[in-house]
Amino acid sequence: MTNLAAALMALGDALAERVAAGFGDDGLRLADDDELLATLAAAGRLRRGAEALLAEAVAQLIERDEERAQPDRLTARNGCRNAGELIQRATRVSSRTAAEVLAAAKAVRRPTSLSTGEALPAEFPHLRLALAAGAVGIDGMATVVSAFRGCGAGRAELLAADEELAAAACGEGADAAPPATADDLRAFALVWAAYLDQDGAEPAESRAMRKRGLTIGRRGEDGLVPVRGGLLPEVAAQLQLGFDSVLNPKVDDVQGPCFSESEPSDCDDSVGGAADRRTPAQKRHDVLAVLLTAAVASGELPMLGGAAPTLVVSVREQDLASGRGYAHLPGDDEPVSIAAARHIACAGAVQRVVLGAAGRIVSMRTLDRVFNHHQRRAITLRDGGCLIPGCQVPPQWCEVHHVEEHSRGGSTHTDNGVLLCWFHHRTIDSGGWQVAMVEGVPYVRGPAWWDAQRTWRPVTRSPIRRRERMAVRQT
Repeated sequence: MTNLAAALMALGDALAERVAAGFGDDGLRLADDDELLATLAAAGRLRRGAEALLAEAVAQLIERDEERAQPDRLTARNGCRNAGELIQRATRVSSRTAAEVLAAAKAVRRPTSLSTGEALPAEFPHLRLALAAGAVGIDGMATVVSAFRGCGAGRAELLAADEELAAAACGEGADAAPPATADDLRAFALVWAAYLDQDGAEPAESRAMRKRGLTIGRRGEDGLVPVRGGLLPEVAAQLQLGFDSVLNPKVDDVQGPCFSESEPSDCDDSVGGAADRRTPAQKRHDVLAVLLTAAVASGELPMLGGAAPTLVVSVREQDLASGRGYAHLPGDDEPVSIAAARHIACAGAVQRVVLGAAGRIVSMRTLDRVFNHHQRRAITLRDGGCLIPGCQVPPQWCEVHHVEEHSRGGSTHTDNGVLLCWFHHRTIDSGGWQVAMVEGVPYVRGPAWWDAQRTWRPVTRSPIRRRERMAVRQT
């Protein structure tokens, strides 16, 4: 065993002891919030460090197998068909993870020159250094490689992208933002790939036009009719919008995906009654039936009580103003929080009903505070999705939030509205994130655990705006 392997084995034994302590009754269960977050960050750093060694080991495996005949290759001598199978057996990861490890290893591998025997630069030399420093992991490297696959950029352009992506991964980018997540790196890499690929999407578009199609087969013995084919991206996007309109998580937590802090997760049976047992594919099938029915009915959805189905929340004006007290949903004697009422009021209309001392309705007035569909489309173009960094909820699932509350004089104007997902909109007053508008541009300040400097930063998830900012920086 080499010195490095022996040292890693010793480190693994020490880590196993700490893991056992963390799992014990006196471990993380008793940790305060700061210690828990610190442990999470430290565990992430250990993982990225281990993944860096994993990628380098696989890079050396690839190098050695290329130099040898098939029977003498490391994979063949260990009874494996290829490097992916060897990675799976040695590390116990899935085939998908093994493929990501291979992609990362090839991207940071330094091949040997056949003429001089010297180690040549890696395809992504700066990201190789970031990987070695523990600033980026396998998933981040794999997303970058995937984004640049098929890109016609030259070597100089690719190195420029590599340098900026590595800086973003290390938290040393142009905007001095904290280190980027793997999803952030993917978004940045896609922007770079689109900027550098001068041919654009036209070649792929031509192929897609030739291959597009949809076939409905004959009913089989199982009673089902098979459907197969391929959709153009814009057709698939329109269909996905239809799915989202019904599976929107805000409409029904049981019918759609449940959300944790920023990502979809499985629904818990303890939330919202019995969990929906349908698979995602079954849900999409049922949504397609709804969309077809609505199309046949000229696009009119069923009415309820002579109007579109509307969630009504009642609350005393004094309670809403003070932030104390309770609100009520129709047909439910159990109250809900004022925060729930404020959240619903932010995205909906407010009807002020004045009652007399004996309970008689004295007056009614509706306050127009709903962003219309033209405003929402403009805000979507500007924001591109939920503005909270790291949140991947798409714009069609987001709500428009009044940055300055309507009750405090905030206008229903695009300069005062931003896209937030249901969760971040619901917790904007308590989750540590802050949003402000500067000359019509949204800025976000994160909590101290995300950004110790607590700097206000302009944010967007719009690919168009990101490409425009990229072009400005390159001029």
